[in-house]
Amino acid sequence: MSEAPQKACPEWRIMLHGFVDGELDSSHAAQFEDHLTTCENCRAELERVTAVRKIIDRDGVRWRPPEALRSQVLTMLSFEQTAAVSSAPRQHEPPFWRRALDLVRQWSFVPSLAVLAASGFLFINAPSQTLILQDEIMASHVRSMMADHLTDVLTSDQHTVKPWFNGKIDFSPPVSDLAKDGFPLVGGRVDYIGGRSVAALVYRRHGHVINLFIWPTTSGTQTTTEHDGYNMVQWSDGGLTFWAVSDVASGDLAEFETRFRSAERL
Repeated sequence: MSEAPQKACPEWRIMLHGFVDGELDSSHAAQFEDHLTTCENCRAELERVTAVRKIIDRDGVRWRPPEALRSQVLTMLSFEQTAAVSSAPRQHEPPFWRRALDLVRQWSFVPSLAVLAASGFLFINAPSQTLILQDEIMASHVRSMMADHLTDVLTSDQHTVKPWFNGKIDFSPPVSDLAKDGFPLVGGRVDYIGGRSVAALVYRRHGHVINLFIWPTTSGTQTTTEHDGYNMVQWSDGGLTFWAVSDVASGDLAEFETRFRSAERL
């Protein structure tokens, strides 16, 4: 039995697809190309994605996919479609997954084993909405440290950080300094998650960085998970959703959630 292909580095996965779609600026494209020179897994993933894209980009390629595949792809893209409604339309070529969706919706036949193989690739590798969101959050967390851009406003004064967001995002995020609880506030920045601008508050725990992403939501769910070696916890309160991510121990991140929520109720 052949071994399963190794996945691309989690922190580079989103950038990989942006590279294939030609959506990276010259700086990020050069950064990704430098990474490819030292990462065999990302090179292999790039070859796989590029090969499938070539098949889908062929003129006149149509097939009738299994209903399970069609449902999976439509579900996978619902997050992207929702995000696109709230963002300005782009002028460049539609991304890879958008063209895949158009093919699925055409519901025609083609006797092509290559296309059927491509449909199998999409079905097997189609991530859920939650995993897509987790990938984006984790990639933003990692990039904030790689690019040395943790904060746009660097201060532990919560009364400076909170008003700094005014006019930069369309909501007011809660900001608390938890230094007395062992989670000192470092500052904040504006980030981009799920097709919208979000607030990112930065805390530390024994030298480890905790990124807390905040944006409006109607969901009331709560999630705790380990994702590619990072601990993540999600909760909703007061019409906002919160995603905390860090490489601290899961118990520390759970305590951070408890301390943050308690501070906001005072």
